[in-house]
Parts: sequence; structure tokens; C-alpha cells
Amino acid sequence: MKIGIIGSGNVGQRLGGGLAALGHEVKMASREPGGDKVKGWVAQSGARASAGTHAEAAAFAELAILATAWEGTESAIRLAGPDRLAGKVVVAATNPLVASPGGVPGLAVGHRDSGGEQVQRWLPRSRVVKCFNIVGNAHMVKPTFPGGPPDMFLCGDDAAAKQTVRELCESLGWPVIDLGGIEGARYLEPLAMVWITYGMRTGSWNHAFKLLCK
Repeated sequence: MKIGIIGSGNVGQRLGGGLAALGHEVKMASREPGGDKVKGWVAQSGARASAGTHAEAAAFAELAILATAWEGTESAIRLAGPDRLAGKVVVAATNPLVASPGGVPGLAVGHRDSGGEQVQRWLPRSRVVKCFNIVGNAHMVKPTFPGGPPDMFLCGDDAAAKQTVRELCESLGWPVIDLGGIEGARYLEPLAMVWITYGMRTGSWNHAFKLLCK
């Protein structure tokens, strides 16, 4: 599959590298595709990895992963071009985080709305799936924990899009739990805050979530 990574930070680099290692063709979007950071990622990720502008990555992609800081997300979507992503699966991995005086970030939207729903409004002709937002980038590929693999939660309005993302998750080592429509992002984004808050309180970022059923 041809995958466009919209965003060149740690999340995009980790997921992009993991997917390239699985045999996907991956193009990373950057405002500076010729910069040292992106060139280093391309060199490390192998022959199936490349870089380009946001528009080039969006046009290349059969599936796109939105891996931007929240404050830059709308701008990145404009640069990519909603028309270039029309009809395509777009994985919204970003969380709508804002800084707070106490040091722990907060959510810019919540309860009656979510970042995932906002991304779907910005991309009305794309098939948005919220996923990969509840764990740090270090554990996004082949997560290994003493209690076994953690679970990845996702949500979105398009069943076929969710199945595609489920298969990607499973190839990266994640069991998947489907929470239904894109409004489920109202719960996944606060769950990310649980992950962040625990990490900040303990100074450890080696934790993830698992749903236990009897």
C-alpha cells in the first residue's frame, strides 16, 4: 500500500518507519522535505521510504496518517489539500492538546466534540479513522509488555476504512477494539490524557491500555 505520513515528528517517523519495514511504500510530508531530519529518516527507513511536500504526500497516498501537533493540523490539511485526500482513508493519530499553566496539557475540545470529528469536518470527503492516539510513539510498532500486547482502540464512520486500519494495526502487533462511529474520539482523546497524566506523574512512559473481558 502507498501510505502518506502528514507530519514529520516522532509519531510520523515511528509509524512510517514501521510500515516501510512491513513492505509498504511510505512518503513523509514536510515543509522541508530536503531537511536533515527528514533525509535522515528516509535513509534509516530504507528504499521504500521517501519524502515530499504535503501536497505530494497526499497525492501519493492510498491511505494517509495525520501525525501533526494539534496547533498545526488544520494548516497541514490545507497544505495537503482536501481534494487530494478525497475518498481516501485518513488515520487521525493527533490529539487536540493545548498547554496549561500547571504543565500537564489539556484538551482543546471535548465532551460534546472531539479532534477526530473536527478532522472529519475538515476532510468531509475522506474516510477518517481515529487511531494510534492513546500510546507514545516508542510503543506504536510491535509493542511488548510483560502482560502481553496492549489493545488499540479505533473509531470512524466507514466500516471498510476501519477494517483497513484494523489490518494495519494488527500487522504492527496490535489487537484492535472498535468503538463505533467517529464520535468515539470523544472518549479516546480523554483516554490519551490518562496516558499522558500518568506518564507525567511517574516519569515513565512505558505503559499502555488493555481491555480485560471475562
